[in-house]
Amino acid sequence: MNWTDLFAALSLVLVIEGLLPFINPKGYKSTMMQMASFPENTIRSIGFGSMIAGVICLYLVRG
Repeated sequence: MNWTDLFAALSLVLVIEGLLPFINPKGYKSTMMQMASFPENTIRSIGFGSMIAGVICLYLVRG
């Protein structure tokens, strides 16, 4: 892996993260307000699940 791959991946993360607030800002704001009321353990579990899914996808693609 070289640095350009890392920066390309981070750039894609920023593009994907920006899609939802760009397309539907009202829905995004509503979702974030709902998530703010979740317990920290639930948010941590969602984050962990997302990381595991990302690692599995990366393994399947780059395997």
